[in-house]
Amino acid sequence: MNFTEKQAIEFLRENPDFFNKNPDILDNLIFPNEEYSNGVVNFQSRMLEKLKADKSQAKAIHKEILENARANMSNQSRIQTAVLVAMEAESFEEFIDVVTKDLPPMLNVDTISFVIESTSDEIPFIKSDGIRFGKEGIVHKWLNTGDVLLQSNIHGQEEVYGAGAGLVRSQALVRMEISERTPLGIIAFGSRDPELFQPNQAVDQVGFLAQVIERLFRIWLGVQS
Repeated sequence: MNFTEKQAIEFLRENPDFFNKNPDILDNLIFPNEEYSNGVVNFQSRMLEKLKADKSQAKAIHKEILENARANMSNQSRIQTAVLVAMEAESFEEFIDVVTKDLPPMLNVDTISFVIESTSDEIPFIKSDGIRFGKEGIVHKWLNTGDVLLQSNIHGQEEVYGAGAGLVRSQALVRMEISERTPLGIIAFGSRDPELFQPNQAVDQVGFLAQVIERLFRIWLGVQS
């Protein structure tokens, strides 16, 4: 059965919240924008325009939420895969190689580096080409008293990334406290994307991965926390 114009008007008068409940219909309607002849602004028209604008904004917000959710799920999947791969290493040297060489493409970063504080160029119980040794105090220099540092639009530093420093334009640095008997360290994630890591980002996922790697260090070195 088709509504007559009169019936439609009566229906809308009896249901003033109809368009609030059914905003999609507004996309197919045309409303007058002119003022009344006495100069009074057509508030109903303005209200309907605002409702349309609010609907468009809600759609944009909804789309952004979905995109962020998909990105978070993708990142979480990468982290989980990286953890499993790191746990499958069969020696300490292989563990270091996996983290510094195999994990970067999995995590969509360009380089991962370990920096361990030392008063010399090596530590007796840690021998690996995948580990850099920094001067005592390097952890405090970069992290101060914090546990994580996220930076965008930077130039990577050789003391953190070695020869790969030229690639790095954003980074995540995470404190490593392997044990009371071992020096402090940093695990550094560097990317050529200047906006991949930003100061206002959540750090739970990269922090979780760093904690797993820290614990695997303890297992391979046979030390307590």
